[in-house]
Amino acid sequence: MNKQAKPRLLSGDTSTGRLHLGHYVGSIENRVKMQDEYDCYFLIANIQAMTTRMDRPAEVHENVMEVMLDYLAAGIDPKKSTIFVQSEIPAIAELTVFFSLLVPYPRLMRNPTIKDEIRDKGLGENYSVGFLLYPISQAADILSVRAEVVPVGEDQAPHLELTREVARRFNQAYCGVDSHAEDTQQIALGGLFPVPEIKLGRTRRLVGIGAPDAEGNLQKMSKSLNNAIFLSDDPDTVKKKVMAMYTDPNRLKATDKGTVENNPLWVFHDTFNPDKVWVEEAKERYRVGTIGDVECKRRLIEVLTAVIEPMRLRRLEYAKDLHQLKNILQEGTAKANAAANTTLLLAKEAMRQRYF
Repeated sequence: MNKQAKPRLLSGDTSTGRLHLGHYVGSIENRVKMQDEYDCYFLIANIQAMTTRMDRPAEVHENVMEVMLDYLAAGIDPKKSTIFVQSEIPAIAELTVFFSLLVPYPRLMRNPTIKDEIRDKGLGENYSVGFLLYPISQAADILSVRAEVVPVGEDQAPHLELTREVARRFNQAYCGVDSHAEDTQQIALGGLFPVPEIKLGRTRRLVGIGAPDAEGNLQKMSKSLNNAIFLSDDPDTVKKKVMAMYTDPNRLKATDKGTVENNPLWVFHDTFNPDKVWVEEAKERYRVGTIGDVECKRRLIEVLTAVIEPMRLRRLEYAKDLHQLKNILQEGTAKANAAANTTLLLAKEAMRQRYF
């Protein structure tokens, strides 16, 4: 692997719609902060989106630009970072096939994120082979540019662990790296792929604004669960969503004692409200019934609007020039293609499968 001026980073999102606050604190916030320290590649995973939306190709196509707009609005700078589309990188598909030979089927089915997606999307037994393969495709995404760091949310950690296993197995099988070698020594010992490190967000899994599931557990913020606040929501929409937010169901009036734990209202204040003194004081008042939900929600509306509104306004400006957006995406995809093609050739050489 050629020595990079900066360590390489990759992360991405499926093109299933606009991004929300869970994406922001789980990963995007870190990506924006890390742009100066890393050679950043940010993937829009439209093939992964197709694994559950094969019947809605136009929607997936449109959502690529929605994700692109959210990236730029959140602060990802195309002068510092490379943004690209998954389906335009043929080497990723070929690497997915090679990597699938290194992953036993039972290992794939033990992936808890796969199980969660099957449940959350109501797929039952009606899912494709492509859906089961997407964790391997995700490994190919990451390793196609030989990324060393991957900022993701906690729900994606099982996928990254599979990527780490694939990197080790490839290096051992085809590059002669000892199975007891430390992850940090894989490249120095002749391996092709670094074993990427995970970088989790400050809030590992942001809860949604809706009620708990049947078992009483708060559900993560998700478009499919209709419990999300989006980075592009206007102030009125933010207000409506916060005012309708699930809190303590046993608290019928402002003077009732309230529960802070397992309460989305206070999860959001802990996550987004910079005034920690107010948050702690308000929690105590909430517990003894001297502050109401409405007052706490109004404060949260102010806090979230301050976070979201600058992004929403930047998004509107970028949306005025779709030609510029396509140029940025095309340039980024060309750069990613070059990196992935180099990786694929090196992988084929290591596997003794390069003939011409």
